[in-house]
Amino acid sequence: MNASIAPTVRTAFDRLIDYAGLFPPAKLPMEEAVAEYAAAQNGAASWVLGRFIVPASRISEVARLWAEREAEPLALAVIVDASLEPRLWFASLQGALAEVAGVRASAPSVRIAALEIPLPAPSSVRETLDAPIGQLRASLDRASLQDVPGYVELPRVRWRESLPGAMTALARMRLSAKLRCGGVVADAFPPPDDVAAFVAAAAAANVAFKATAGLHHPVRHVDPATGFVMHGFLNLLAAATFAPRAGVDLLAEIVAEEDPGSFGLDDLSLRWRDQRASLDDVARMRASAFHGYGSCSFSEPVEDLTALRLLPAAAV
Repeated sequence: MNASIAPTVRTAFDRLIDYAGLFPPAKLPMEEAVAEYAAAQNGAASWVLGRFIVPASRISEVARLWAEREAEPLALAVIVDASLEPRLWFASLQGALAEVAGVRASAPSVRIAALEIPLPAPSSVRETLDAPIGQLRASLDRASLQDVPGYVELPRVRWRESLPGAMTALARMRLSAKLRCGGVVADAFPPPDDVAAFVAAAAAANVAFKATAGLHHPVRHVDPATGFVMHGFLNLLAAATFAPRAGVDLLAEIVAEEDPGSFGLDDLSLRWRDQRASLDDVARMRASAFHGYGSCSFSEPVEDLTALRLLPAAAV
């Protein structure tokens, strides 16, 4: 362990960033994405690196390329890219899970470490997400994937009204949640109140989650290239840490914070303004709440953490 890295920093960022180089805006070719991931594995900040994110439809491709490297098995977070058309979702889910199970059984070069499954939006205002969540659980069991952590991306429809029930259903079915924080259009970025509602609902139901999209940088900011206000992964991490004892309004303030100086991590605590959480609080949060997030760049967040003096210069 590098003695120059504070214990709270080590705990907060350990395996935090899943690499999503195949996805927009990077959208790298498979060979280039695999090479970037392998380079990050050998870098000084390799302890921050999580899993390689790949669509279910491309796991055979990545398994073949990684086998050529004769390296340790590659940990994959697999996007179960089933149709989001409600009438087609269940059948296409079965096909995607069969692909995952087949590669798992036949490709020792990769390890299926997580599944990420988007749910279709309800067909009517009367429908809840209980039925598809239950169908998903049964499908995972039938495909012999019941031991793989599953992160369910909930549709952003009637968001705050549906979240408590959806989180309860996820907890009952031993599933985790997934939060989409951005995309390539402005509407893909949920407002701070919606992010806070998600974090609060997950904490209330004891549901772990991961996040994706729009989280390249630690702190919420305006992206100069697009003009979009983008969420920060340090904001999200702090909100998840304080969620067990904070109301949703305070969580929304944390999510909306744009001053990097409002955050701090030292040997014993995480700080946001005058709020403090202990190292043990941060450890509990990473173990049972915010498991990580996907980013199409690994170097950008590492460079930003170095600029904030949270990582040593050697980590770049």
